[in-house]
Amino acid sequence: MTAEPDRLDRIQQAWARERPELDVSPQGVIGRLHRVGLHLTDELVAVYRRHGLGEGDFDVLATLRRAGAPYERTPGDLAENTLVTSGAMTKRVDRLEKAGLVTRRPSEHDGRGRVVALTAEGIRVFDAAFTDHIANEHRLVSALSPAEARQLEELLRRWLAHFEAPPAATGER
Repeated sequence: MTAEPDRLDRIQQAWARERPELDVSPQGVIGRLHRVGLHLTDELVAVYRRHGLGEGDFDVLATLRRAGAPYERTPGDLAENTLVTSGAMTKRVDRLEKAGLVTRRPSEHDGRGRVVALTAEGIRVFDAAFTDHIANEHRLVSALSPAEARQLEELLRRWLAHFEAPPAATGER
């Protein structure tokens, strides 16, 4: 089933008219992927907000929660696994600590190091947000058939591999 012509089709037609010597076909993929990404971000962030979280907050809490009990990591591990700078991570952890969702304590293994851990309230808030987040993702993906979703996932995995190396076996959990 082919969708109706959209804004990107009109843009490509205009470029074909104005610059016929250029193959603008990548715009069909890149432009749509970009626009879908913007819509998805808006839809995802709306769920986080309902739980009093921002996108970065959700990311930190998710990284701690999927680490498994005792749900803790060093700030460096958090920054590496969320792909943000240590300065940005400090701001996120400060905000989450102020909200009572995480604590910081000295590391038992490194006298100068710190460890960030989920609090019981952090686990409660995150688990509720994550339940709603997954339901929202199911809703968003339901625009595709299960076979289309699997096909898109594989295509995106292959494409992403050109930009990112796969994680090391001892890396992200």
